[in-house]
Amino acid sequence: MQQIKVRQRVGTDGILHLEIPTEIHEGEVEVTVSYQRIQLPVEPERSLADFYGICADDPIVVDGGGVDDKLDDDMEEAFD
Repeated sequence: MQQIKVRQRVGTDGILHLEIPTEIHEGEVEVTVSYQRIQLPVEPERSLADFYGICADDPIVVDGGGVDDKLDDDMEEAFD
């Protein structure tokens, strides 16, 4: 008997998808599942004030040129 420990997410539909290692090909296997809920760390809510000044080292420069009209009208050339 071999054991495999994986960490997967159960979808909202309650279905857990498990991938079996490639060395196990077509055939029958007996599977035992034990599970443990994992408490993921919750990030504290941040206010807009927390982000004040984060671009101080890389300021946004706005020039008088504006957006290229060619890119506004014809998107075919935008990604060439």
